[in-house]
Amino acid sequence: MTHTNSVHIIGGGLAGSEAAWQIASQGVPVTVHEMRPVRGTDAHHTDSLAELVCSNSLRSDDHTANAVGVLHEEMRRAGSLIMAAADTHKLPAGGALAVDRHGFSGAVTAALEAHELIEIRREEVSGLAGLDWDNVIVATGPLTSEALAAEIQALTDEDGLAFFDAIAPIVHAESIDETKAWRQSRYDKPGPGGTGADYINCPLDRDQYEAFIDALLAGEKTDFKEWEENTPYFDGCLPIEVMAERGRETLRFGPLKPVGLSNPHRGGERPYAVVQLRQDNALGTLWNMVGFQTKLRHGAQTRIFRTIPGLEDAQFARLGGLHRNTFLNSPRLLDHELRLRRRPSLRFAGQITGVEGYVESAASGLIAGRFAAAQHKGEVLAPPPPTTAHGALISHITGGHLSATSGDGGARSFQPMNINFGLLPPIEAPTRDEEGRRIKGKAKGLARKQAMARRALDDFSHWLATAGGGDGQATSTNSIRLLEGSNT
Repeated sequence: MTHTNSVHIIGGGLAGSEAAWQIASQGVPVTVHEMRPVRGTDAHHTDSLAELVCSNSLRSDDHTANAVGVLHEEMRRAGSLIMAAADTHKLPAGGALAVDRHGFSGAVTAALEAHELIEIRREEVSGLAGLDWDNVIVATGPLTSEALAAEIQALTDEDGLAFFDAIAPIVHAESIDETKAWRQSRYDKPGPGGTGADYINCPLDRDQYEAFIDALLAGEKTDFKEWEENTPYFDGCLPIEVMAERGRETLRFGPLKPVGLSNPHRGGERPYAVVQLRQDNALGTLWNMVGFQTKLRHGAQTRIFRTIPGLEDAQFARLGGLHRNTFLNSPRLLDHELRLRRRPSLRFAGQITGVEGYVESAASGLIAGRFAAAQHKGEVLAPPPPTTAHGALISHITGGHLSATSGDGGARSFQPMNINFGLLPPIEAPTRDEEGRRIKGKAKGLARKQAMARRALDDFSHWLATAGGGDGQATSTNSIRLLEGSNT
C-alpha cells in the first residue's frame, strides 16, 4: 500500500503513533517511517510501535485533581489511540494507569497496520536535506540516530540541539516560605527585563551548610543506563553531589555562593551560603533551583532539599536528573504549530520537543498530528488554549519558558518538562464548598486543583467542538473497535 501526497512521520514511538492515528482519523493519508528492525536502538527490545522502553505506568489517572490525569482525559476526548490501547490493556495499579506493555504496544501496532489510510515503512530516514515532502513530523524521541541528529543540528545551530539533560528541580512558587527566603539579585543588578529582585534566595548558616553537604554525599544516587555510561559529564552540568565530592567548599564558591546578597530577615547580613531559585516560566508559578542538576534518587532529593530554609514545605513540579536525551531548544526554534521556524515543512513532536514522559510525548503527537492534518486540508487549526493541559504543554515549549521572552534570545536554559498545574494560568479557587462551609488548610490547594481541572476539561471540549477539533467521541469509538479487533 502506497499513498501519494501523504503526511510523513519519522519515528513510530508514542508521539509518532498518536500523530499518525490523529491524521488518518481526519481522513488524511499518512506514512510512518520506523527504522526498527532495520536498525535497532540501545533501549528498544521489540519491533512494535509505541514500545514502552522503561516503566509501564502512564502515571495518575485522576482527572479531577491531577494534571497528568487531566491530560489523559483530554486525550480520551480527542479520540487518542494511545489512551484507548492503555485502557484496553490496563493493569491494577491503584490510582495510576499501568499497562501490560506488550499488549499495549501490540494493540497500537495492529490498529495502525489495519488502518486503510496509514502506511508503515520499516526504514531509516537518515537525512532531511534531500526530501521533497512538504508536510513532515519528526518524532524520533530521545534516542534520535546520530545521522539524523546531526542534520537536525545543522538546520538549527550549535545551541539548537542538546544531547544530555542536566535537569534541576522546579518548585511551585506558592510552596516557598518567603518569611525565611527573600527576593534579590546579586548586587541588586536588574539584568535584561529584571527588577533587581529576580531570584528567590534561601539562606544557610554554617551548620546548615555542613549538614547539607553531608546529606548530599550520603544520599542514594541513580545509576546511568547502559547506553548512557560512555557519555561523560561536562563542567557546565556537573551533578550537585559530584561538585560536593570535589571539596566541601566547592558549592560555596559555585552555585551556593553568597556574594552580593544580604538577608533582610537577619538585618541585612550576608549568609554563609545561599540556594537561589530563578523564575522558570512567564506565569511566575514555577521556580528553578539554580545549579541543582543531580543524580540523587527522587526520595533523597525531596528529603534533602526540604532541609533548606524556606523549602521545608516545597512542592516540586519536577525533580532533578541527568540523563542522555536529544531535544530541541524549542522556545527559540519552534512556532506555535510545532513547526521549525527555519523550515516550516518540518514539525516536531514527542520528547525531542522538550516534553517529558510517555503521556506528554503522545499528547504532543496528538496536537502535531491535528496541525498536520489541517495543513494538508488547507485549513488553519487554532492551538488548544493554555488553560488546557495540551495547550499548557505546547505554550510552554513554544514560548512559555522564560528564556524565550527575557531578552537573552532564548539562551540554552530550556529543559524537558512534565505536565503540571504550574504550567496552567492561575485560577481563583473557591473559598467555600458546595455546602457553604469555608475551605481551609490543605483543602484550599485541592480545591484550586479541582477548579483548574474542571476549567481545563471544559475548555478542551470547547476547543474540540469549535476549533476544527473533530468528533473525538466518534474517533475514540473507532479506536476501541479496532483495538478489540486486534485482540481477537
